[in-house]
Amino acid sequence: MAIELTGGTLTLDDVVRVARDGEPVKLSDDALERMRERRAVVERVTQDGTPTYGVTTGVGMRRGAAVAESEARAFNRSAISGHLVGLGPPADGEVVRAALLRLANGLAAGHQGARPQLAEAVVEALNSGQTPLVRLLGTVGQADLAQNADLAQGVLRELEPEAGEAVALLVGNAFSTGQAALAVADARALLEWLDAAGALDFEAFRANLGTLHPEVATARPFEGIRETLERMAALLAGSALWTPGAARFLQDPLTFRCLPQVHGAARDALRFVEGQLAIELNAHQGNPLVVLSENRLVSVGNFDSQPLATALDVARIALAPVLTAAVERTLKLLSPRFSGLTEGLVDEQESWQDGLSELGVAAQAIGAEARLLAQPVSFELVSTMQESGVEDRAALSSLGARRLAEMLDLGARVVAIELVVAAQALDLRGEVTAGAGARAMHSLVRQHVPFLDSPERMPLPLEELASYIRTHAPPA
Repeated sequence: MAIELTGGTLTLDDVVRVARDGEPVKLSDDALERMRERRAVVERVTQDGTPTYGVTTGVGMRRGAAVAESEARAFNRSAISGHLVGLGPPADGEVVRAALLRLANGLAAGHQGARPQLAEAVVEALNSGQTPLVRLLGTVGQADLAQNADLAQGVLRELEPEAGEAVALLVGNAFSTGQAALAVADARALLEWLDAAGALDFEAFRANLGTLHPEVATARPFEGIRETLERMAALLAGSALWTPGAARFLQDPLTFRCLPQVHGAARDALRFVEGQLAIELNAHQGNPLVVLSENRLVSVGNFDSQPLATALDVARIALAPVLTAAVERTLKLLSPRFSGLTEGLVDEQESWQDGLSELGVAAQAIGAEARLLAQPVSFELVSTMQESGVEDRAALSSLGARRLAEMLDLGARVVAIELVVAAQALDLRGEVTAGAGARAMHSLVRQHVPFLDSPERMPLPLEELASYIRTHAPPA
């Protein structure tokens, strides 16, 4: 069944289904009627010649230039072609589809008074599998001008944009919002993997499960901590580690002991980010704004992407310590001083073999790259003012979304290394009663990566495992 676009009910899961699974979409009857009603306001303004940004005037530095009704089509075409300045590699097809979906939903809301035909053209592009080539570089977040121009150029084809429709297509953040939606969905999924890898770490380390006592969340009532404790308890259900005295140490390293707090903080941060994104998926992101009750268009600044850019910064900052902790737990398992096992987790004592030792170096290198991507970008001053002095700040929301996606790609590789090291350590422990979730994780690792019993098995297929992590949910 097609997802119905109303302009106000698009969800994160809808974006994933359309962008990745090819779910069809359609415009609701109410949306079509709303668009017609608000389009009438734009047509009246055009006929009257009322000075209105992007409708009867130019845009940006040329906002003072008048655009006659007879010049509307030529102006709109020129405005789109003039913003075809994107550079760099093309965006992934799924990101383009997410952007088209957000664009169609924004048009369906009718806030900028575009004709229904414009939204129908975008929907047709989605349903027919058309994915315009959209270049990644060249947007600063005060509307995704370069990327939206690529989208518009690819979608319009024979449809001529009428008065006010160039700004309806260009002045918005459809690209960075769609891009962010997929990245945030992936962040949520990676955190589930990090929980599961943490559970396998606990089993491999023979950690103290006192840190997972449910009273922890009662005494410190963060929702994220409570959710993490419940998830870890489920993953470790049936483990012998719950038996009093089973742990090797009274006090484990902080990356084991504080896992609920670190993962919980990330959960709470992502909940905030998802809330911001839920609004952005259905919000007016442009200029001007049709105010139907006053029968006029008002010049506004809803194209400023600060709410989205700030949220994306928060997401990356929250994930950075989670990945740092995963790397550190991996290093502890590779260290005889902490693990009580062999150096590099080789299969025999005092061996000259490296075993998995060098994976610790790789984990640290990849973790460092991931942390560097957490640097906030939303306060970076990027002025596009040129001589007009008007467009004098920007939020770089698309860069924030792209860095989150890159961080998650690196994070999947951190988790792959963490899982392989933990599985090797658990095998070296011999017969232990592990929790159901940890056993499932161990089994999954062994489906992709064999036990390292000889140097000839190197290199291990870690990229294969990382790819699986990026595209599948962890075992329940």
